[in-house]
Amino acid sequence: MPNTHLLYLHGFRSSPRSAKAQQVAAHVARHHPLVHLWCPQLPPSPRAAMQMVAQGIAAWPHSRMAVIGSSLGGYYASWVAQHARCASVMLNPAVDPARDLARYIGEQTSWHDPEERFFFRPEFIDELRELDVRDQPPAGPELLVAAQGDEVLDWREMVARYSAARQHVLPGSDHALSGFERWLGEVIAFCDLV
Repeated sequence: MPNTHLLYLHGFRSSPRSAKAQQVAAHVARHHPLVHLWCPQLPPSPRAAMQMVAQGIAAWPHSRMAVIGSSLGGYYASWVAQHARCASVMLNPAVDPARDLARYIGEQTSWHDPEERFFFRPEFIDELRELDVRDQPPAGPELLVAAQGDEVLDWREMVARYSAARQHVLPGSDHALSGFERWLGEVIAFCDLV
């Protein structure tokens, strides 16, 4: 049976206002009006973020949901998929954010509104480690979209981490997946929405 619920998780310093989140929301509204889409603003604490998401999807029919995550949201999406046993799509996902985000401890600005500031605390690194599900086999179908031109994360790590996933490796592009609308149809089709 097609999925009735879709969760979108944005990346570090990002928001539901990201271009990809907006494109997903517009596509779902236009082509899948019966689908319940939720794209929450995630707090900086990984533990708090996943507690909020877990509470938000607690009443969802997990057998009829999918999750899409971008960058750090891709890391979170893998955690959600393990717990909900659902399909997941990772867009240029962070593979080891505990390693990569250690240099960002301190005050940060929001990508979409530099006036918005938040503090990335040292304990968040351990919270990221607690969410690591790399040692577990996929709990549901996985799709990886990885750009070879990603200037932030290494696409080779993504390909190795998601070796069991259906993979779409893009020559060029960038971390933001500029031109995402070209692959949006494939991403949504994978999510098998009603």
